[in-house]
Amino acid sequence: MTGETPRRPRTASPQLTLELAPEPGFERENFVVSGSNEQAYAMIELWPNWPDPMLLILGPPGAGKSHLGAIWASTAKAGIQSAASLAAANIEELAAAGPLLLEDADAIGEREAQLFHLVNLMRERGTALLITAKTPPDAWGLRTADLVSRLRLAPTVAIGPPDDALMRAVLVKLLIDRQLVIDTSVVGYIALRLERSLDAARSFIDALDREALARQRRISRAIAADVLRSIDCGEGHAPLCEERDLFR
Repeated sequence: MTGETPRRPRTASPQLTLELAPEPGFERENFVVSGSNEQAYAMIELWPNWPDPMLLILGPPGAGKSHLGAIWASTAKAGIQSAASLAAANIEELAAAGPLLLEDADAIGEREAQLFHLVNLMRERGTALLITAKTPPDAWGLRTADLVSRLRLAPTVAIGPPDDALMRAVLVKLLIDRQLVIDTSVVGYIALRLERSLDAARSFIDALDREALARQRRISRAIAADVLRSIDCGEGHAPLCEERDLFR
């Protein structure tokens, strides 16, 4: 007996697991910088000395746009608004409240007039506006030429899909946060086969932890392979499931 307290109680039955996953944090110290996001991170760090009051950050789902936005919002004491909720917002009050993070602007849809009004007011007042989106403004289906022109003039930085180095670093951090012990070769195995998305990494580690708890086993390559296969099969990608077997 060492007197050490286990990380969490293990269950007696594989049918029951304890859901004690840590809440995902969007703090600065939780952001992992790599080649795919370093330019965007540098721009966030540059505030309040931006070359323009407005900045666009573009990138695929799960690339870290919301995390960067949250870091900036905390630093700038900015409000946070989704583009989809602009129709119900008081644009005058929103623009007068100070710096603003507008998320998922590519989902603006029928709220184009509100976005145009907001962009104009923020620019007139020289107030910082950070906009995140998956695609450039030209792909949002905007009909107002002046709005498209204003958005095009704003500095834009793109975040690419996470590269191998970032995926490995994020996986390691998620494992450390959960106090999970895993061989580095298994981390590499996972990183090479997992969807290139930070959201996918978080979801995978959630599933991996639950599976290890249910089996009451230390995480191994075999368990990781089973979880990878279950994720792929669950999404209807049977060929991927067959391909996984080649690497076991």
